[in-house]
Amino acid sequence: MKKRKNNNKRIYLLLLVFLVLAASPSAFKVLSGEPGLKLPGINGPREQINETTGGSETALSPSGSAPAAAGGEEGEQGEEKNSGSDGTPVVTGSEPGETTQDRSSSPAENSPNPGSQSGATPVNTGGLSNEKKGWGLKRNSNHQQPEMSSSTSKLLARYGAYWVGKPDEKVVYLTFDEGYENGYTPKILDILKANNVKAAFFVTGHYLKSQPDLVKRMVEEGHIVGNHTDTHPSLPDVSDEQIKKELQAVEESYASITGRRDMKYLRPPQGEYSERTLALTRELGYHNIFWSMAFVDWVPMPGGPEEAYQSVMDNLHNGALILLHAVSKDNTEALDRILKDIKAQGYTFKTLDDLVAG
Repeated sequence: MKKRKNNNKRIYLLLLVFLVLAASPSAFKVLSGEPGLKLPGINGPREQINETTGGSETALSPSGSAPAAAGGEEGEQGEEKNSGSDGTPVVTGSEPGETTQDRSSSPAENSPNPGSQSGATPVNTGGLSNEKKGWGLKRNSNHQQPEMSSSTSKLLARYGAYWVGKPDEKVVYLTFDEGYENGYTPKILDILKANNVKAAFFVTGHYLKSQPDLVKRMVEEGHIVGNHTDTHPSLPDVSDEQIKKELQAVEESYASITGRRDMKYLRPPQGEYSERTLALTRELGYHNIFWSMAFVDWVPMPGGPEEAYQSVMDNLHNGALILLHAVSKDNTEALDRILKDIKAQGYTFKTLDDLVAG
């Protein structure tokens, strides 16, 4: 009799379980081990658990990779890291891969400038290579443009980046990087004004915060102010969102100082880039500006101002896009002579606006 009662209890319990399961399909899925669902009432409302998708950003860490903006000289050293033992830049060992997308089909080419605040749809960088590339050139001694691989040239053109002007025009473009003020920019501006030369100054967030009056003067005297990022990180090392923050911080500081929202030129810190960073920054309205002539000038040159002068004049070429660091006393003392002698050789100074306009 007892045994029959126990059996009846088991039957009732089983029937009750089946009734509960029939009324709650989600519970059946949980009990049966179906992934993607949580038990209701234990971890909050039922929700779908999404897997993290792999992509270029998942391996990026925005921490620990950006040198402080105030450490300008140290932070800039990467710009000549592809130099040989004699200080001559060489072509990097690996070049960005080519893709089937050409410049005319890239939506980034028609993107608005960041100052326009138009809220353009962000580019999808998930399928683009984030292999870090360092800027390197192979100089020559016959005043010809440095050599550049066709794959690099195509990649830069696809995303509206520039490093040199036309090979058949005696035109020079002068640019300065400004990580921090070392006391020479006022004199540089005086010399530029006296020689009627317009330049581009690429500034960091630190520079904008510490030198608002000099930035105002740059704009008032007709020079271009470009974006050198807020904290000078290597862009391939940080996420898309962090790159946007780096650029926007500079844009906002610049706008608060000058009342202008017209930044459209970017000098990537340390000359490091990837296809991802070129595409993203172009979508944000920027032309990446590299260079065809630069030297280890953020530290005192052994030969002083004469070495600064000779370094420029020995490497002068058609379409030269010159990068100088405004922290250099040697550059500053040689600048007036450099400008006058470049003009004496029949070259004309033009701006980045002229370069992009073609």
